[in-house]
Amino acid sequence: MKAPTLTPALGLMLGGCAKSPSINVLGAFFPDWLFCIVGAILLTLLVHTLLTATGWIGRIGKPALPALYPIMTVLFALAGWLLIFQN
Repeated sequence: MKAPTLTPALGLMLGGCAKSPSINVLGAFFPDWLFCIVGAILLTLLVHTLLTATGWIGRIGKPALPALYPIMTVLFALAGWLLIFQN
């Protein structure tokens, strides 16, 4: 690719970096998705505790368990990000 045709394409791609979604915590800036992931992991641990305490974990098939927790974590993280950080 020639340099003159590459320059406008790079300019368009870098336009999305103009505003970084970050949160100021005691003077340090953290990306908002980091808080969503931490919250999602905590919610997944809470759901696991509730499923174990009620005995419903036995109703879920053993092959489904390895996929269940990552899927729940992603679901909670994306839902939290949409509900809290998207205006």
